[in-house]
Amino acid sequence: MTATRTDPVVQRGRWAFLTDGPPVRKPVFYPALLGVVAMAIWAIVAPDQAEEVLGETVVRVVEWFGWFYILLTTAVLVFVLYLAFSRHGSTRLGPDDSTPQFSTFAWSSMLFAAGISTDVMFYAVAEPVSQYMVPPTGDPETVEAAREATVWTLFHYGISGWGLYALMGMALGYFTYRMNLPLAVRSALYPIVGRRVDGGIGHAVDTAAVLGTIFGVATSLGIGVVFLNEGLNVLFGVPVGLGAQIGLAVLAVVMAAVSATTGVDKGIRFLSQLNVTLALCLAAFVLLTGRTGFILNAVVMNVGDYAQTFPGKTMETFAYDGATEWMSLWTLFFWAWWITWASFVGMFLARISRGRTLRQFVAGTMIIPFTYILMWVSIFGNAALDRIRGGDASFADTALSSPESGFYALLEDYPLSGVVIAVAVFVGLLFYVTSADSGALVMGNLSSELRSAQDDAAPWLRIVWASATGLLAIAVLAVGGIYALQYATVIFGLPFAVVIVLVMVSLLKALRAEGRHRVAAPPLLPVPTETSWKARLARAVNFVDVDTAAAYLHSVVRPALTEVAHELDERGVPAQVTHAGGDDDSPPSVELRTLEGDDPFVYRVQVHESPVPTYGGRMIGDRDRYARLEVHTVGGGQEYDVMGYSTTQVIHDCLDHYEGHLETLRLA
Repeated sequence: MTATRTDPVVQRGRWAFLTDGPPVRKPVFYPALLGVVAMAIWAIVAPDQAEEVLGETVVRVVEWFGWFYILLTTAVLVFVLYLAFSRHGSTRLGPDDSTPQFSTFAWSSMLFAAGISTDVMFYAVAEPVSQYMVPPTGDPETVEAAREATVWTLFHYGISGWGLYALMGMALGYFTYRMNLPLAVRSALYPIVGRRVDGGIGHAVDTAAVLGTIFGVATSLGIGVVFLNEGLNVLFGVPVGLGAQIGLAVLAVVMAAVSATTGVDKGIRFLSQLNVTLALCLAAFVLLTGRTGFILNAVVMNVGDYAQTFPGKTMETFAYDGATEWMSLWTLFFWAWWITWASFVGMFLARISRGRTLRQFVAGTMIIPFTYILMWVSIFGNAALDRIRGGDASFADTALSSPESGFYALLEDYPLSGVVIAVAVFVGLLFYVTSADSGALVMGNLSSELRSAQDDAAPWLRIVWASATGLLAIAVLAVGGIYALQYATVIFGLPFAVVIVLVMVSLLKALRAEGRHRVAAPPLLPVPTETSWKARLARAVNFVDVDTAAAYLHSVVRPALTEVAHELDERGVPAQVTHAGGDDDSPPSVELRTLEGDDPFVYRVQVHESPVPTYGGRMIGDRDRYARLEVHTVGGGQEYDVMGYSTTQVIHDCLDHYEGHLETLRLA
């Protein structure tokens, strides 16, 4: 059988499919790419100078903006919890009548997978050992230091960071699915800057998102490279050094390119799901073959200590303790790292959460991934601390001086250590490859003009970003290893931290405007005028198919809204009418949107399929489903059908909603 891609290949050339996809957003793509390449070349050509400048810059950032990172992370967590428990918590990421795209189980599984990466394996042993041996305050190698060590790790991987992900996820989901704006970070600022999101401000925001994302992903890849290099050394004697690490970076780029060009994304998703299972099995093995009773007791104690000390830790700046270096290497690094990943993970969370309420979304993102983090860190962290407190000083020295070796050194003490380490390397490798692939996809999307939330960047663009990420990771590793990656993250997370603040303000403004709109909304089901009762009855039982409804949409509704837009323009209110859909991904729709002010008026008519009503078990009509032309506004679906309305009736219905919108603005 001939492949489906044969004809396009013959017509456009063998590799023409690489360019298929939405156009590149040049004002975002070129500045971001040039910045990354310049940074990488500088690090490779002048590594000593780069290391010195990064070190000096991070000192300034910690001194001047350390408090800002701490305060911002706490404020974001309070903000998302406020939205969840407030009246806004019932707002859906989509129209009011939308339903979740995925079942609760499938959605929970994807959230669970979102909490896993190679760096969690790395730090689950490295950080508890480091905090026990070299705590920020207090005496090392004490019972108090042991209790604090795992809790600090849980704090750095805990709900504070997931609050940042939740903020970006709900903001992108809200403005994409409810406000019908593109799936881009710039859309989250529409209530603040209005139409300027399509200009220089929007380009700057998306560029900051791309730069933050690539440094965040490069940090994860760099840590993964070092971690996997050590694992391959343990298993096969592969030398630890820059040569092997370059090879692993190239592997990530190649796998991302294969995924982009051959459509194996589903295969990589399957491997990712397999990875979750293997990771759980690995943790269960360590729990059951180690000191099970001790670890379970420690887990319960960790949860209690985490809850008890969280309020103090979340605002801790060590102002009187002078722990500046510790802060830059740990808390500030992690907060900056979460910030740089926020647009990346937030976009993923938004794409899988359409139809969820804000309350459901926040509860899911706060609880489900952290459950995995709690399990993994508590098992491996407490197992490592138990081994050190049992007298194994050489293990402590290994984990402290060579953090990438600590995880494997711990596993060597368990039965079937060779098999277990091989599984761990395989798990880390798959996490590493899938992170590189998904990171390239998200950066490609951020630098493309996406037509809908289902669109993805062109394959060539994904390959470019995968290559740039690999180059940056290796360049910074060559400068100063993992410490250089940490310093770069703290520095380059700062611009996007400012965007995070603006996103909070923008989302709250949009939700409050929607609340005012609901108060001033017109009656739910306007009664058509200028029609006889027989014509009205005929319209009520006229169960048309999708093609007929789409034709009516473009022959009656679209001209009606075009008239309204023209009249608004004449009266000094810029407005436009757009149409979309009609393919397999989205239903046909026509939308009128005003283009002035921070609170736009939106009136969209969209084809929607519904079951044909039945009476006494008998259907009206000769089919089981029919098409409706349902009205949607900023507040979502209005749950009535305008199929059969005349041009005049559509105009009056639109104006009913527009008058309600003006009343909303009056009450603001």
